[in-house]
This record gives sequence, C-alpha cells and structure tokens, in this order.
Amino acid sequence: MRLVQFRDSGGTRRVGVVQSLEMVAPLEGEQTVYNLALAALRQERSLSELIGDAPLGGRVAYEELVAQQCILPPLDHPDPAHALVTGTGLTHLGSADARDRMHKLAQEAEEESVPEPTLVEEVLTDSMRMFQLGLEGGKPEGGAVGVQPEWFYKGDGSIIVAPYQTLMSPAFALDGGEEPEIAGLYIIGLDGVPRRLGFALGNEFSDHVMEKQNYLYLAHSKLRPCSIGPELRLGELPPSVHGTSRVLRGGETLWERPFLSGEENMSHTIANLEYHHFKYAQFRRPGDVHIHFFGTATLSFTEDIVLLPGDEMEIEADDFGRALRNSYAVSQQTGSEILAL
Repeated sequence: MRLVQFRDSGGTRRVGVVQSLEMVAPLEGEQTVYNLALAALRQERSLSELIGDAPLGGRVAYEELVAQQCILPPLDHPDPAHALVTGTGLTHLGSADARDRMHKLAQEAEEESVPEPTLVEEVLTDSMRMFQLGLEGGKPEGGAVGVQPEWFYKGDGSIIVAPYQTLMSPAFALDGGEEPEIAGLYIIGLDGVPRRLGFALGNEFSDHVMEKQNYLYLAHSKLRPCSIGPELRLGELPPSVHGTSRVLRGGETLWERPFLSGEENMSHTIANLEYHHFKYAQFRRPGDVHIHFFGTATLSFTEDIVLLPGDEMEIEADDFGRALRNSYAVSQQTGSEILAL
C-alpha cells in the first residue's frame, strides 16, 4: 500500500491511497498520516490495517494534484520542531567511491581507481576506513548489534520541502546537489518505542563543494533543505531497490544514472542503522516524527555536474510510485544580524 498527503480544492488536508500512477482514492474527511498513525497505536493495529478498513471518498486524478502543487510530504508533524531529519552515510556498496573522490590523500589525488578496503590502513582516507568498518560489521547475524555508521543531522521538520516544490540553497552555500536516497519514516509511540511507518524516496540535497574542502565540514554541508515522497510505501523495504536519478535543464535530461538501494546493495542492515539512531534517548521522545535517510552511492557532483537555478532534480524507483521532483534555486537572503539583548 502506498499513501500520499495532499490538500484538496478547499485547502483541507487529506490522505489518499495510491491506486495507480493516474489515480488516488482519498480517505473520507480531513486526515493526516500522523493522526492516522496515532490512531493505529491507540487501537494496537498496523497502519495498513487501519487504512484498509477506512471508508474512501471517491477518486482524484493524481496528475491534477501534481499540476496544482497540492502534494504534501508523506509524513509531517503539526509542530515542525517535533520532526527530526537525520541520515547515515557510507552505507551503500560503492558509496565510498563517490566520497573518496572528494577526500583522497594527496598522493592518490590523480588516480581514477578507488583503493580497495583491504589495502593497508596508511593509504586509506577516513571515509574508506568508515566504509570498511561497515563492510566488516554492518550486517551482524542473529540479531546482534553491528558497527555504528556515520551519522548526521539535517534539521527539523521545517527543512522538508514538498514534492514538486523548490529546494532553496542558502546564499552562503558553495553548491547544491541532489542525493537520491531511501528514507525511513517513523513515529515514536507514547511508550517511547519507535514505530516505522514505511519508506519514501528522498532527495537528501547537500553542499558537496563545502564538504570537499574538508570532510570535517560534512556537518555544515548537510544543513540544507530536503524533500521526501511523494508517496509513503508501507511495509518492509524490498531487498534490492532499483532507481534512476536525473538532472533536467530546460526540460531536457542533462545527466542520468541508475542508483541502487536495499540491503542487498548496502554494507549495513536497515535494523542496524535504525538501532544506532534510536539508541539515543533524545530520539525516543513520545509523539515525535523522524525522517532518516539511508545514504546513496550516486551523485551527479562526482561527474562534474553543477546545478543552475531552474534545473530540476528527479528521483524514481521501482515500487515507489511517482517520481520525486524538485527544482533548484539559490536564496538571496544573506542571514540576519546578531543583536545583543
């Protein structure tokens, strides 16, 4: 089952069950995925069971919702401060390739090939060491806890941009670039236990030029807007996700590459990544929403693509319905003055 959130012609928030790429069946009455998830928790039912029994209120043309920019992120919180956006990196087979191109040691700067994780430690960048740790211990057997991944914070719910809307790079940014990923969508129960609602396509969007200057700038480079959706896919993540990431300029494809996700293409299990995020008590606050990006191995930046204002980023994948598309722009606001109180 796949869900979308949208506003109808009267501005009322609705939740719709995706029936095809052309048609959405809204649930009756005003609804949000967040409130439906809370209702499922109260009734001790799964979200899919709850929605499966809910009455539907007609049909809506999917394309019309897109054209009128009525689509909302597939999960949000009434108070954006209670939605946390985070992620993990160097989690995919091949993800160290893209990162290592930016962070090579000086003596390897001119080489095209990426060092194998089996080389002696002295020739490995910190990124490759982190990737090697994941290869060796990211998929523990028998429910054991594996090695912790690289982790980063992006912001609260205010940074989540709706599908088909503009991702605005701040004026001080050195770059803005797409990151095609799968995101896990969660709600924390009143008992403090995280519940995963499902997964969505995500554009994690980062400043790769800033990160390239020094990998210790990674935290700064991640403090950018992002987008998820348009659809929430309930249930488990397929073992192998096959997708396509592209950049369009003037309506024409400028760059296009396939990307892979799912545990068959990752150096960590989803469960291991989830454990190392939610092991922190501050991330188990009842009622909060979490959007967690699981990483990627495919970036247009590594092929010298520089986004220009007006370019579009499009991410699609099998089993996730419609593509996630966002335009790119640069803010003219330079920030506010700091005043003494």
